Amino acid sequence: MIEIKNKKFIPFLDSANLKDKIEEMGRKISQDFEGKTPVLVGVLNGAFMFLSDLCKEISIPMEVCFVKISSYQGQHSTGKVRELIGLDVDIEGREIIIVEDIVDTGLSMSHLLKMLKEKNPSGIAIATLLHKPEALQKDIKMDYIGFNIPNKFVVGYGLDYDGVGRNIREIYQLNTD
Repeated sequence: MIEIKNKKFIPFLDSANLKDKIEEMGRKISQDFEGKTPVLVGVLNGAFMFLSDLCKEISIPMEVCFVKISSYQGQHSTGKVRELIGLDVDIEGREIIIVEDIVDTGLSMSHLLKMLKEKNPSGIAIATLLHKPEALQKDIKMDYIGFNIPNKFVVGYGLDYDGVGRNIREIYQLNTD
């Protein structure tokens, strides 16, 4: 058990499980995009660890860039998406893979998809480490899902609670007991 800002979190996914799943996702992306040079668009801040490890498992040429959007305050989605850092790469006619740490309500992803589609890429795929099917409010097709998880708050491996906890190697979930 760990404590972050007076909240207790219990172990959920250990580093070995994360590593195995990310290796599998990297192999699948490499197969699916063979002969292409996709642009991986990492969603900051949460996806930086996942994106870093995923890139190491992809064996084809690729480019990486980042966007930063936010819809969370504390443990809850605000329901409003703010774009903090925009895309700095020309993606017209390119294959895009959005790399996200977690898709829960889908509001941020829906906003990001709309923003990227306006730039006329040839295709957009989504790779998310975590997905909360119970929380999903938007119809979003995800191409690569690491883990489907319950609708519980999680921290670690890039995910934070009020800015803290991103540096934890494993993923912990909020202890509700």
